[in-house]
Amino acid sequence: MQIHITSNDGVPIYVQIVNQVKHLVASGRLTAGDEMPPIRGLAEQLVVNPNTVARAYLELERAGIVMKRHGAGTYIAEPVRTMTQRDRVKALRPRLDALVTEARHLGVDLDEVIKLLRERDAVIAKGVPK
Repeated sequence: MQIHITSNDGVPIYVQIVNQVKHLVASGRLTAGDEMPPIRGLAEQLVVNPNTVARAYLELERAGIVMKRHGAGTYIAEPVRTMTQRDRVKALRPRLDALVTEARHLGVDLDEVIKLLRERDAVIAKGVPK
C-alpha cells in the first residue's frame, strides 16, 4: 500500500492517511477483505508516531472503511449501503460548501470546478494514482 505524506501542507498526518486510504478504496486499489498494514509497520514506513497511524485507523473504522478483527489485524470493510441517497448527499454538502468557498476565494469559476471534478472522477475510476 503506497501512502505518501507531507509535513508542510498544513493537513494533519492522520488526515492525510485517512484521505489516501479512502482514495485507494474509491479507486479500487484496495477492496473489501484486503489487509491493512499493522500500525507499527505503517508508522515505520511513513516515519511517524504509531499513535498517528492508530488515530487514522480509528477514524477509518468509525467511517466504516476498515474493520478490526480481534487478534487478526485490520481489513478493508465491505461497503455498507445503509444510508439513503438523500443522507449520502447531505453528508457531502459541507465538503461541497468548502470546495465552492475555496474556489471562489481562488477565483476559479464554477464551470472550471465542475470540469476538475469530472477529471478527478475519471482518474479515480481508472484507479490511477493522483
